[in-house]
Amino acid sequence: MSVTYTAVLPAREATVNVLADLLAGERLRRGTRADTRSLSERDQAILILRWFLDGTRMRQLARDNAISKSTGYDYLHEGIDVLAASAPSLHGALLAAKAAGYSHVNVDGMLIETDRCHTPGPTPGVDLWWSGKHNNHGGNIQVITVPDGWPIWTSDVRPGREHDTTALRAHTEILPNLADAGDDLRILGDLGYGDESDTITVAFKRPKGGRLTLVQQQLNKAHNSVRAIGERGNSLLKTTFKALRNVSLDPWRIGKIVAAALVILHIEHARTT
Repeated sequence: MSVTYTAVLPAREATVNVLADLLAGERLRRGTRADTRSLSERDQAILILRWFLDGTRMRQLARDNAISKSTGYDYLHEGIDVLAASAPSLHGALLAAKAAGYSHVNVDGMLIETDRCHTPGPTPGVDLWWSGKHNNHGGNIQVITVPDGWPIWTSDVRPGREHDTTALRAHTEILPNLADAGDDLRILGDLGYGDESDTITVAFKRPKGGRLTLVQQQLNKAHNSVRAIGERGNSLLKTTFKALRNVSLDPWRIGKIVAAALVILHIEHARTT
């Protein structure tokens, strides 16, 4: 015997409408004929938001919409691509942060766990997506946040085996854009970015066998207290979107998935910076 219950999607009606409009534009771009889709743009938007916000399994989404799982995944991936295409560029996000009058932004790495594994890495015996730091498989995403921790930009994905600095360098557009931000917008990061201290402001590292001076300790305390607030952005993304807690799709899609989540977050709160 089945049990029926009513669920409420934690999203504003306006968010559904904006996503439905984006999907309608994509169908127009593709030349999709009227009445040839199983779901309307609105129903597709709700399917996508349920996957992102509630982490609803595709089997359930397909059953609820009377479609096959393969069709459901087609709708989902279409939505991910449409949303990710609307994500801000790094250059645009930094310009917006400057225009908003912020004194600094924060950069931090975030691991998005995935259950895809056993992909050979460049080193024998080391899995491509295995993060030794987090003791889990996942993809590394670089996140830029403003002083209160609001995320304004996310990078494409890099394999979880890469540390933050390695992942940062692999995205060839990040460091030049951060450097171009100039003195008007300081970039703060943790000690993981110490090798890029010419561009990213990090705390003083205690010398081997030595101690930090009192002034360096005080500067580190001030730096870490300011930077710690910026780390709220990673938590905000994962707590808002259950889909980001573990991605079962192709790990190379994680970058677009996170970018799509960022766009939904901006729409939902009517805030970009």
